[in-house]
Amino acid sequence: MFHITTTGNNPALVYQTDTELTSVEIQLKHNNIWLTPRQIAILFRQSEDNIRLQINDIYLEGEADEALTNSGADDYALDIAIAVAYRIRSRRTIEFRTWVTKTIRTRLMQTAPSAPTGQDEAAALQQVLTDYAHALDILDQYDHQRLQTIGTTADNLFHITYPAAMEAIHGLKDKFGGSSLFGNEKDDSFRSSLAVIYQTFDGRELYPGVEEKAAHLLYFVVKNHSFSDGNKRIAAFLFVWFMGRNSLLYRRDGSKRIADNALVAMTLMIAESKADEMDMMIKVVVNLINTLN
Repeated sequence: MFHITTTGNNPALVYQTDTELTSVEIQLKHNNIWLTPRQIAILFRQSEDNIRLQINDIYLEGEADEALTNSGADDYALDIAIAVAYRIRSRRTIEFRTWVTKTIRTRLMQTAPSAPTGQDEAAALQQVLTDYAHALDILDQYDHQRLQTIGTTADNLFHITYPAAMEAIHGLKDKFGGSSLFGNEKDDSFRSSLAVIYQTFDGRELYPGVEEKAAHLLYFVVKNHSFSDGNKRIAAFLFVWFMGRNSLLYRRDGSKRIADNALVAMTLMIAESKADEMDMMIKVVVNLINTLN
């Protein structure tokens, strides 16, 4: 994880795990954090040449204002480090982006001199940014087509089978009612939807994470229209049922990992999506339900 520490008058940005400690001294000025390309390279475990190349591309493509983010002394504002992190796909850069959004901006707000006006409004805005940092980060990655399948659970406790799924669907109908056509299969596509999430290639599962399987289950049941009635309800129910049987539906404090409105939104998002958007839809769902939430 990343954090800032201060020894004497020298603040440092630190990346620390059980087996690694990486630290670089930083500058705090103009209510921002400033780093050199070498420091960014050390933190991201990249070559300095690659970092400088990314920074040049950021300015060439107009992603940042060089006059505001380059001190002229080979120091670059935090915004540039964040932009570089979005261009380099690695676990380290993902952790950095998440940490920045959730922690650094809040700390800068707390340590900055009090504004003469608008302080309450700024604090309220900062609270919203902090509370919804993960969601905003996902949207930013989506906009830049950089979403990745990360933070998934390898331990598959429950293997969904056709008989078990059909029994669950019949239980759903008995509990909540529905038309006589609810849950009636039109063809064999539902069996195919269940089988495809356990596909293998060269002896390895294509979707090893539980969250990947759950996302594909939701997608295929919605899109294949296997039932005469209730496809979206059945898909959403099987999705959360599958997560629950794999002990991933609730957090340790007992709260829902997937809120009701999020479940509705994900199901409708998939229903309205185009066929060529499948990969991105799956990544969005995985990022909304993975262990980083």
